[in-house]
Amino acid sequence: MEAVVTVAVDVPLIGDERRKNWAKVVEHVDTDKATGWAYHGEFVSTGGIQDVGAPCVLLVYGERGSKANPQMEARAYLVSTDGSLSLRASASGRAWARTLRDEIVELLEADAPLPLAAREWGPELMEYSDDALRTELKRREAT
Repeated sequence: MEAVVTVAVDVPLIGDERRKNWAKVVEHVDTDKATGWAYHGEFVSTGGIQDVGAPCVLLVYGERGSKANPQMEARAYLVSTDGSLSLRASASGRAWARTLRDEIVELLEADAPLPLAAREWGPELMEYSDDALRTELKRREAT
């Protein structure tokens, strides 16, 4: 995985700014929930430039229409380390959260950080075979 860097991203405004709208850098999805509460992460403002850690998944939600009959829309973007957004999924209507859930989980898994063992040893040691590492550890124990 690429190292996380802070990039400036132009977060889109979906819908009408007078209605409900928000954006979130999604860090985790609770697959037991089928509502917007399933998405955990940090909120960022919509309709302007925001600094986010990239690569990441950005979920943007907005409404248009009347207060009595809102038209909901949500979009999932992948933010790359060059600050560009690529639309990966979108949904509208009251079932938007469940519609996007599996796709966002896949994006997060594809963009998952290195396993714990890799982080402890550092990526430079991942190049070596297990046998080479064992041999080096035995050599160091002997000295």
